[in-house]
Amino acid sequence: MSSTSLHACARSFFKEGKGILAADESTKTMNKRLRSIGVPEEPEMRRKYRQLLFTAPNIEEYLTGTIMYDSSIRNKTDDGTPFVDVLIAKGIIPIIKVDKSTTEHTGFPGEVITEGLDGLFERLEEYYELGARAAKWRAVFSISENTPTEQTILANSFALARYAALCQKANIVPMVEPEVLFKGAHSLQKAEEVTTYVLTKMFEILAWYKTDITGMILKTSMVLAGSEHEKESSPEEVAAATVRVLGSAVPKEVGGVVFLSGGQTWQRATENLNAISNLEPTLPFPTTFSFSRAIEEPILEAWGGKEENIENAQQAMLHRLKMNSLAEKGEYDPSLENG
Repeated sequence: MSSTSLHACARSFFKEGKGILAADESTKTMNKRLRSIGVPEEPEMRRKYRQLLFTAPNIEEYLTGTIMYDSSIRNKTDDGTPFVDVLIAKGIIPIIKVDKSTTEHTGFPGEVITEGLDGLFERLEEYYELGARAAKWRAVFSISENTPTEQTILANSFALARYAALCQKANIVPMVEPEVLFKGAHSLQKAEEVTTYVLTKMFEILAWYKTDITGMILKTSMVLAGSEHEKESSPEEVAAATVRVLGSAVPKEVGGVVFLSGGQTWQRATENLNAISNLEPTLPFPTTFSFSRAIEEPILEAWGGKEENIENAQQAMLHRLKMNSLAEKGEYDPSLENG
């Protein structure tokens, strides 16, 4: 895939009213979610849940891409159709999570670095053959009195840059995800300062590694006061801070920006997305959503692991996607939740 093709592929994820479903939960995380609804933590139940998501009618009206876990990109529906083929038939681009999660950053208590570079290029080549045209790598930064340290920011940024280079060599669009965690007691101002610093440093390293940023996607946190802070950020405050950060720290040439929900409730994530979208025209690149739990939580509750609930669960999915589609266009109204 040429640079021009990578650029076009990156931009193809950004269409009005559409976003990306992050269905790439690890086995550990997926088991935790199954456990929360009383469903056995078994491979078959994980497959059935992903099948429910990918086969839901009309999701292509709201999605341009879906992020998958390794087991999902290799898995099939009840009738033997590969999940990837189901998505491609709907015009939804398969995206593969390729990092191998986080580990303690030795010498830096409370901080982690992401692993998974060993053998990555060979894995990317295989994922391309399986149908993936984009990939995702997540780095994690916590806010406290002493974190994140510059060493941890740089260590993760170097890994992200190496990952992005290998993706582009393999003709895959890299989705670079430096997540500044919502958990904590930090203020909105502190979150803005840290997110700006993390993104600025990361893009410096990406430039140093000669990353073609027009052929990549940034997946980033919204800027919010911490979950334990005494004052919850309003949607207008979140939007203003988030747009300021993006405007100052993200090069205008980037292929686009998608927002993670990062532990927010589904309604709060949608409300914040709506407020950001109303300010988005001030940014030089397109933005949209890439939510996981903020879309899936109502689906899991409606499903409960029962075959007879699949249709209701898929309707819950379509409703959540529609609400986020409206929010992506700045047209969301909470009164629509009950309509």
